[in-house]
Amino acid sequence: MIETHTPDDEPRRTPNLLCRLRRDDRGVTAIEFAMVATPFLALLFGIMGVGLFFFTTFTLENGVEQAARLLRTGQAQEAGLTASQFKTRVCNNVPALVDCASKVRVNVLSFNDAADITADTLPTCLNGDNTLSGATEYTPGGPSQLVVVWACYEWELSSKIPFINLGNMAGGSRLIQATAVFRSEPYGS
Repeated sequence: MIETHTPDDEPRRTPNLLCRLRRDDRGVTAIEFAMVATPFLALLFGIMGVGLFFFTTFTLENGVEQAARLLRTGQAQEAGLTASQFKTRVCNNVPALVDCASKVRVNVLSFNDAADITADTLPTCLNGDNTLSGATEYTPGGPSQLVVVWACYEWELSSKIPFINLGNMAGGSRLIQATAVFRSEPYGS
């Protein structure tokens, strides 16, 4: 017997196909993973990026604090440390992931009175085009003076982290600053 199909048979086949597709659960895991993967990876890279940012900030702050101790006690002044030698002391206290040689600027200024410290008396870390300034100042001061030590670091890794934008400088880098303000001890008296 030869089977014949009439045009009326087609509409009945389509619901059958839809029912079968609805019941077929092969590939559901792949589809669910595809829906969840992008937000999950964004969250994962975001956590790692922010964690690296805070780790780098903390290590730079620690390096500035440890080197500033030499100024506070007068050891740097008595040893006659130059600006580059003092920067080396800061760099010795930060991990190798910080490109200290070319991306860190260390400034040291001293003041007799707190009223002398204003925004105009402190140099900026950035040029007008949001790039790291090459200028630094180094005036370690003497006994019982207020000393401001701060380091500026151009953290380039911020431009490489996917799904998150931490950059605030030209090229997507992030400016990280660490500061120590103290009155030096009355050494030498």
